Amino acid sequence: MTSTKDRQRAAARARLEKEMAERATAARKRRRQRAIIGSALAVLVIAGVAVVLVNQLKDDGKTTESGAAPAAGTVACSWTPADEATGGKVKDVGTPPATVPNVGTSTLTFDTNLGKISATIDLAKAPCTGASFKHLAEAKFLDNTKCHRLVNEDTFKVLQCGDPFATGKGYRDSDGTGGPSYTMAEENLPTDAAKPYPAGSIAMANTGQPGSTGSQFFICSEDTQLSPNYTLLGTISEGLDIVKDVVKAGDDGAFDASAGGGHPKKELEIKTMTVA
Repeated sequence: MTSTKDRQRAAARARLEKEMAERATAARKRRRQRAIIGSALAVLVIAGVAVVLVNQLKDDGKTTESGAAPAAGTVACSWTPADEATGGKVKDVGTPPATVPNVGTSTLTFDTNLGKISATIDLAKAPCTGASFKHLAEAKFLDNTKCHRLVNEDTFKVLQCGDPFATGKGYRDSDGTGGPSYTMAEENLPTDAAKPYPAGSIAMANTGQPGSTGSQFFICSEDTQLSPNYTLLGTISEGLDIVKDVVKAGDDGAFDASAGGGHPKKELEIKTMTVA
């Protein structure tokens, strides 16, 4: 016959096993939220797992939050709130405007410790992402941050930046999940299966879930093979040689066991970011 003490011990073990199972499930969920850029790179960025419906590209008759159709030459964008409960570090910077231009181009410029890097953004193809970078630039969101991850493989050569917490000497301690207080839907996805991310492309990292694009981006120093799930933001017009040199210098292998690559051995610091 089972004693009261035996029953109490069995109940305690059951509670402990349940708690351990819940912790394991939560840990797996956090790891899934932080995995990006497929199995080859799985770059970590701010997690944002909500699936969002976003108006993309040119005006197609959809309405703004006020119910009015966007004016000609503009498009409505949706910004999904993000916080640290989703698994990443968040720097509160508000949100960009709800209606943004979807014609013309803008110039994205990084003044770095190694020289200037500039890129052209086609606002007809990536209006919401372009507006997000303008908003982040005006907020000095990425000023004095360092590119925190590098991968240099045969068909996979990228430098990743855009974590607002990758700063100072301690940037190597960053887990790469930092981003703004919002996420957005992906847009301008590649259509060229043979060369989805050509050399000189700037593309947006995400968690692998729809609508999880934040502030982190990667620059392809060479043609890079990835699944076409990452927004093509723009094309480098000046300074690609700087990126190539950083990639060639290699990484410290800090992420070999989990995501691949590591911190760049040759540091690239974004002193200021501007969008004009």
